[in-house]
Amino acid sequence: MTLRFGLIGTGRIGQVHAANIAGGDETSLAWIADPFVDGARQVAARFGGTVTDDAEELLTSGEIDAVLVASPTPTHVDLITRAVELGLPVLCEKPIDLDIRRVDALRDTVRSSGVPVALGFNRRFDPAFASVRARVAAGEIGGLEQLTIISRDPAAPPAAYIAVSGGIFRDMTIHDFDMARFFLPDIVEVSATGTAAFDDGAREHGDFDTAVVTLRAASGAIVTIINSRHSAVGYDQRLEAFGAAGSLSVANAPTSLVSLSTADAVEAKPPYQDFFLERYARAYVDELHEFVKLARGEASTSPSFEDGRAALVLADAAQRSASERTVEAVDLTA
Repeated sequence: MTLRFGLIGTGRIGQVHAANIAGGDETSLAWIADPFVDGARQVAARFGGTVTDDAEELLTSGEIDAVLVASPTPTHVDLITRAVELGLPVLCEKPIDLDIRRVDALRDTVRSSGVPVALGFNRRFDPAFASVRARVAAGEIGGLEQLTIISRDPAAPPAAYIAVSGGIFRDMTIHDFDMARFFLPDIVEVSATGTAAFDDGAREHGDFDTAVVTLRAASGAIVTIINSRHSAVGYDQRLEAFGAAGSLSVANAPTSLVSLSTADAVEAKPPYQDFFLERYARAYVDELHEFVKLARGEASTSPSFEDGRAALVLADAAQRSASERTVEAVDLTA
């Protein structure tokens, strides 16, 4: 059975989801909603679907089986709430909200509804990261002692974006918090430091452009997250899992496998891939496939509402730690 999707939001990430939905064997793009309706029309012209500028019309059309929310963060809670009320499985881009109080106010509704709600932490579905996680879980390197996650963007976003982003920990590091929990779900302590080393937008809005976070798991394992809003060499996405019996590493994805050796340089290589849309293209496809299983009531590894909440709790703790120079205890089971 083809799962008919309603897509809400047609910005950069919405367009990625539209292409994946329209290109899937098990999915179709039935409705598209965006208050900037011209964007919705452009997506519909490429991938099909009925267009509206009103998300409520999409949700109550009776012509969709699931909802993908790719609209701005302040709309997420209301859209998840309405989808759950209507019994529509929903895949929502991160974060659920920037305010943990709004997330917690929705928590019982999601829990009691029985309606599938998944969060868009697509990096869990990156083949390389998923392989390392499976091999760690299988005991290939012994007990996990250290996890190092390096995530650096090619360039800082505009200052206007930083102003509404919720800050680096809620906007950027939140993916790394989820990746940390993918390996070590029971994080109990957060310590973070940040600086505004180079970006005027970060300075203007009291944010950080450079950050390091240390997480401690209940097992005693340590996670180190290294972030920067710029990287001259391209999109820097690396991971190392270290255990008593060895280590597993994920390197950056190159733009080409060709290297050059001359009298001046040996094995000179081109830059890394440019940004997340290229680096994680396969992950977005696999994320959608896994959500389809969830929506159908099948076994699924889709990140849950609780995973989304936990990542925000860690982001909030990191913000307090970096701002107040404290070590923050966290209880993700509360």
